[in-house]
Amino acid sequence: MSTERGRGAALFATLGMLYFAQGLPAGLLGKSMPALARDAGLSPEWIGLLALPAVPWALKFIWAPWVDRWGSGRPNHRKRWILACLTGVVTVLACAALLPQGWLFGPGFAVLIVMLFLLNLFSATQDIATDGLAARLLTPELRGLGNSVQVSGYKIGMILGSGALLMLVGVLGWQATLLAIIVMLLLVAFTAWRFDEPLEPARPRKPVTTRWWLRQLALFWRRPGLGVWLVVLLAYKVGDGFGTRMIKPFLVDSHWTLAEIGRLDLVTSLVGLAGAGLAGLVMMRLSRRVALFGFAGLQALSFIGWWWVAAWGPDPAAEPWIWAVALFEQWADGLSTVALFVVMMDYCRSGHEGSDYTVQASVQLFAVGAFTLASGFSVAWLGYASHFLLAAILSAVVIMAAFFWQPPVAAHGAPRGEP
Repeated sequence: MSTERGRGAALFATLGMLYFAQGLPAGLLGKSMPALARDAGLSPEWIGLLALPAVPWALKFIWAPWVDRWGSGRPNHRKRWILACLTGVVTVLACAALLPQGWLFGPGFAVLIVMLFLLNLFSATQDIATDGLAARLLTPELRGLGNSVQVSGYKIGMILGSGALLMLVGVLGWQATLLAIIVMLLLVAFTAWRFDEPLEPARPRKPVTTRWWLRQLALFWRRPGLGVWLVVLLAYKVGDGFGTRMIKPFLVDSHWTLAEIGRLDLVTSLVGLAGAGLAGLVMMRLSRRVALFGFAGLQALSFIGWWWVAAWGPDPAAEPWIWAVALFEQWADGLSTVALFVVMMDYCRSGHEGSDYTVQASVQLFAVGAFTLASGFSVAWLGYASHFLLAAILSAVVIMAAFFWQPPVAAHGAPRGEP
């Protein structure tokens, strides 16, 4: 029993560190880079191109089956992929540290784009291997807690890669800050290297071809109940992405200073961590259906709150209510994100964990991305209050799927599909 507990603790610690390592570049690209680029004098038009290097995250389902297959059946299959990708991330950051910040955001902008693309490519590929490792080793009853560790580790990495990184650059400078990140990633790699990944059972393998890849995608989606689940994946987080994209612009237009917004963002992120941690414990008791759709209801309720404060209008008296709504929204986001990730793991087939999880994540990412791109037009046409009300409706629509959705057999520990 003590040996099993020790293995479980080692797995949770390793997963937390690995997802932390993935949150770092995400925070760097999404929040720090635009600020650093503008501070270096780069024009807004060019800053917009910094979104291009994130393409590997949306397309990673293309090579995910190969990550599952190449090296499978050998010791530490996914660990070797993870260590190789971490090595790639560290190499890219080391190269960036050798180059002046002013040159990268000026004459060397094309080099910066290539570096960021490679950074995202390695991180997205590591994500495939890490998700596969988690989906294979987390038993159904531990997936709630495991995904709490996943979401929390990622959020901590995001926090450190965004606001904290900007502060470090101001204190330590460009090169010293990147070297500090490299040291943290080397500690992650050391933790992963020490983890003893259990050997996967040997299975007969067919040649890795494009036809085989297409067949794997078809086999995943042809299983009973996947049509309803596809609808859930497409709809589950679109209201969240659609609504949250316009929260900071709403605060700016409500005369909040950047410092006040930054303080709110930091505190609410910590509450989101608490929500993710609570979700793991709660899902050890709640059924998948109640957790998945109940937490979606809380997410919808949070945007009702944003609709209410936006309808109030710019008023100093509204500030306490904005804090309350923002804290509740991030708490609900932590709960619902963990619930979604747990059920995504339940749908993964044995031997295809990385590719199955990745294709679900890509479907969800494409849907959220499409609605996020439309959020600015929504505010321009409808105004903030009606926009947040529409986000609440989009968040609530998915709850109707609860009447048609049946949890996958993997949620109860049964065998998961064909090998």
